[in-house]
Amino acid sequence: MNEQITADQLNEAGHLLIGGCDAIDLAHEYQTPLVVYDVSQIRQQIRAFKRVFEENDVSYAVSYASKAFAAVAMYQVVNQEGAYIDVVSGGEMYTAIQAGFPMERASFHGNNKSYDELVMAVKHHVGVIVIDNFHEIDLLSQVLNELDAKTKVMIRITPGISAHTNKYIQTGQVDSKFGFDLASGQADEALQKVLANPRMDLIGLHAHIGSQIFEVAGFEGVANKLVEVADHWQKKFGYQAKVINVGGGFGIRYVKDDQPLRPEQFVDAIIKAIKKAVQPTNLGKPAIWIEPGRSIVGPAGYNLYTVGSRKDLPGLKSYVTVDGGMGDNIRPALYQAKYETVLVSDPQAPFTEHVRLAGKYCESGDILCQDQALPKTKPGDVLAMLDTGAYGYSMASNYNRNPRPAVVFAENGHSQVVIKRETFADLTHLDQPYEQN
Repeated sequence: MNEQITADQLNEAGHLLIGGCDAIDLAHEYQTPLVVYDVSQIRQQIRAFKRVFEENDVSYAVSYASKAFAAVAMYQVVNQEGAYIDVVSGGEMYTAIQAGFPMERASFHGNNKSYDELVMAVKHHVGVIVIDNFHEIDLLSQVLNELDAKTKVMIRITPGISAHTNKYIQTGQVDSKFGFDLASGQADEALQKVLANPRMDLIGLHAHIGSQIFEVAGFEGVANKLVEVADHWQKKFGYQAKVINVGGGFGIRYVKDDQPLRPEQFVDAIIKAIKKAVQPTNLGKPAIWIEPGRSIVGPAGYNLYTVGSRKDLPGLKSYVTVDGGMGDNIRPALYQAKYETVLVSDPQAPFTEHVRLAGKYCESGDILCQDQALPKTKPGDVLAMLDTGAYGYSMASNYNRNPRPAVVFAENGHSQVVIKRETFADLTHLDQPYEQN
């Protein structure tokens, strides 16, 4: 029996509910594989983040890290909740613009922003551009001169803090592609270049130490480091930071062994660490910004699959194959991410076996779970993989020329397609015939 499913997530028939909707009905109406979000859960987490700032009486911004999942509907929900967003590409920026998101509440990240992307950001009055490297300072300066414009910026530093997480999602250590190094003097040099440009309004500094972090110490460390740098910049260069942005990376529960704090508990620790660190300085009360992504959408997402073939081998774990896989969730194949899966028609049914949950893609590594406890299943059964809302659909592909699944938002018992299922025709609509000379 899966402990993550509680009684209020079941209907009278014992079926899994998502946003008040029977997951069996969702699978039948929209077909599988299917990505479903419980929208009320997204709203509740944004509100919980905002509440902890207000209880601590600090100026703040909760900025949704939209690389976790970007869609017009998602940006609309974030806007309805009065939160901010950060974008990391022209595509995310364009999607937010199409959603009618107020771009003054957007920040633009990235370690290799293009000229065209910076032009788009400036023309659409993106609230703040987070500067990542010296090339970008020069490129942004060129854009601002050409457009006769000004913009708010932050400087991203690499704080030299290595989070206890997968090496592929660590970003704060010294040897990182992101941000300006401190020890070598890069960050000080960047500060002076930005301050010398009258078209750039430097509002603060930023760091991000990684993703899926369970320990408060790393966040307290980056909070203290950012205050230390801000204090140094004030004393040496006379610059006073208005904003300290500690990024995101708050871990969530995927499997039983994961025991993270609630995301807002991380934030409470960060706020208290910054408040304590600024006391002996002249920094005043800087605003504190966070950039959660996974912790907002991860637990709200479900991937629904239909069981197909089965392979039993004497003395080995059986393979149960579903109609999705690495094309809609590459994380298990990419960096051995783990999830839990339940039988939608009876999520609390006793386990009877441990199987390898396999995908349909033509790769031996297309295994969604190497050791999944399940009740006995048969072809046609619908399974729900839990906590898939972050970096599943956003990293989806058309590998093997498979269409990407539909995405449905469910809230208060109502469901709606927010991203259509791709068709075979969609797979070829960009293809052009080759005319041999």
